[in-house]
Amino acid sequence: MPQSISLTSSPTINQVNNKSVDISSSLKTLGTLTLLLLALPVNATLVLVALLLNSLRPRNITTAANPKNILISGGKMTKALQLARSFHNAGHRVVLLEAHKYWLTGHRFSFAVNKFYTVEAPEKDPEGYVQSLVDIVNKENIDVYVPVCSPVASYYDSLAKKALSSQCEVIHCDALTTQMLDDKYAFTETARGFGLSVPKSFKITDPEQVINFDFSQEKRKYILKSIPYDSVRRLDLTKLPCDTPEATAAFVRSLPISPEKPWIMQEFIPGKEYCTHSTVRNGEITLHCCCESSAFQVNYAQVDNPQIFEWVRHFLKQLGITGQVSFDFIEAEDGTVYAIECNPRTHSAITMFYNHPGVADAYLGTLNNLEEPIQPLPTSKPTYWIYHEMWRLINAGSWSKFVERLQIITRGTDAIFSWQDPLPFLMNPHWQIFLLLIQNLQKNRGWIRIDFNIGKLVELGGD
Repeated sequence: MPQSISLTSSPTINQVNNKSVDISSSLKTLGTLTLLLLALPVNATLVLVALLLNSLRPRNITTAANPKNILISGGKMTKALQLARSFHNAGHRVVLLEAHKYWLTGHRFSFAVNKFYTVEAPEKDPEGYVQSLVDIVNKENIDVYVPVCSPVASYYDSLAKKALSSQCEVIHCDALTTQMLDDKYAFTETARGFGLSVPKSFKITDPEQVINFDFSQEKRKYILKSIPYDSVRRLDLTKLPCDTPEATAAFVRSLPISPEKPWIMQEFIPGKEYCTHSTVRNGEITLHCCCESSAFQVNYAQVDNPQIFEWVRHFLKQLGITGQVSFDFIEAEDGTVYAIECNPRTHSAITMFYNHPGVADAYLGTLNNLEEPIQPLPTSKPTYWIYHEMWRLINAGSWSKFVERLQIITRGTDAIFSWQDPLPFLMNPHWQIFLLLIQNLQKNRGWIRIDFNIGKLVELGGD
C-alpha cells in the first residue's frame, strides 16, 4: 500500500519571520515591564515621602479674583498636566479629558484635577466627539476649553470650537486655519506670502515627481516629510538625492505617497534647530518660549532668539488668530532663521513654565499691563523626563556623554515630578505605561518606543 502523504504545508519564510518578530517584540515588552518593576520601589518611596511632607504642612490654596472652570484635553500628555497645574495654582477649577483608550492616564490622579472624563477618539466618531464636549461643557459649567490635542485631533477640536463658541471660550484656531497650518506645504506658502523666510518646498503626490526631479540645479539637499502626521516616519531625515538614482527611486517608492497622503519635499538647510510655543489671543502673543530642538525632543531649556520671536510675532499678527501655535525653525550659518514646520497646538516646551505664576492669566487674557508676552522665569530649570534620561545614560557609549547626560539631570528638573503634586510621577510609568505594555503583550503587538512625555507607546499606524 502506498504510504500516506501529509497535506500539511511547511511554514513559509514570512510566517517564520513574523513569528520571530512576535517573539522579539514580546521579549522587549517583558524586559521593559521588568525594568519598570525594579524602579517601582524607588519611585514609590519618593512619592510617599512627598505625600508625607505635604500632610505635615498646610496647603496654600490660591483663590482667583474671577475663578473659572477650565476644560483641558489630552490628559495623558505632560503638557496637559502642566497646564492643569498652572490653572489650579492660579485658583481655577480644572476638568481633564482624554480618549477612552487612555482612561488609565496617571495624570487623572493629580491634585490639580477636579474631574476626569473620557470620550470617543474624534477620528472614530467626529459628531459624537463634538457632542461629548458639548455635554461636558454644560454639565461642568465650563468657561474656557483649552485643547491639548494630538495632531489628529487638532482639526476636530477646530470643528468643536464652532459648536462650543456660544457656551465657552475655546483657545484654538478655526478649522480653515488649522488645516492650513497643519499642511506643511500650505504653511510654507502662506509664510512666504507674508514675506517671511521658509525653505524651498514642493508638494509631492506621486513618487515619480521626486524620481524625475532635476536635483543637479539645486545647491542643497532635500528631505521628504509626510503632510499627514506620521509618528514613526517623521524622524526619517534621509537626504535626497541618494548616492545613486536607483537608491533614490527605491527610497521614494518605499514611502506611502499618494494624492490622498501627500508629502512635502523640502530644502534641507544645515544649521541649529529650534522649537517654539506661543499662546496667542487675537493675533497678540501672550506667552512665548523658545528652545534648541532635535528630531525627537525631550529636553527643554529656554533660549532668547529675538529673530525667531519677531518671525513668530509677524506671522501670528498677520493671521489674527486665537489659539496655541508651535513652530520648528532652522538658524542657518549666516544667521537667517527659516520656519520649517508649524503645529497649531500645545508644545511640550510649555513644561518650562512649571514655576511661572502668570500662565493662567496669559491664556485667559487677564494679564495686567502686558507689553511683552510672558516667558519662562530666569530661575526655571531645564525640563526633562527621567526615564528618557536614564535610558540615555545606559546607552551613553562614552564617559563624556555619560557625564553630559548626568549634568542634564542634576541641573534640570523632571517635567512630571512635583513635591506638591507627586502622584502623576508614580502613576505615569507604573500604571499608565505599565498597563499599555500589558495590553500590547496580550495582543502580541509591537511598538517602536515609549514616549513618557506624550504618555503612550509609539506604534506603526498608531495615533
